[in-house]
Amino acid sequence: MKIMGIDFGDARTGLAISDVSEFLASPLCVIHEQDFQQCAAKVAEQAKAHHAELLVVGYPKNMNNTIGERAEKCQAFAELLHELTHLNYVLWDERCTTVSAHQYLNVTNTRGKKRKAVIDAVAAVIILENYLAYRKNQGKAGALP
Repeated sequence: MKIMGIDFGDARTGLAISDVSEFLASPLCVIHEQDFQQCAAKVAEQAKAHHAELLVVGYPKNMNNTIGERAEKCQAFAELLHELTHLNYVLWDERCTTVSAHQYLNVTNTRGKKRKAVIDAVAAVIILENYLAYRKNQGKAGALP
């Protein structure tokens, strides 16, 4: 099954996609869009173009495990994507994902404008990799509608 990872942001949304075997997560693109509806429409287009069968949307819980305004916005985004694509989605805890993405880019010495251009796609890859590892360990547990 091809699974799309999504790191939703107010200005930039990173996308990643898995291979059919769910072994590899690869960066797809970064969508530069501030309009909520337009961003969802562009993500839906990418999901269709890449034959995604499941969406994994980063869910930024607070460090104390509570749900804040940002997480609520990500949930609303996931629900809108479901309406547009009719694909199931999973909200995946993304705490510390951006920190990890910055660490990866430090290792590869990616700096400046190039770093800003790819950080969200790298974060989407990390979200998707974590979810794929979970699926592998849990025997591919079902997704939420």
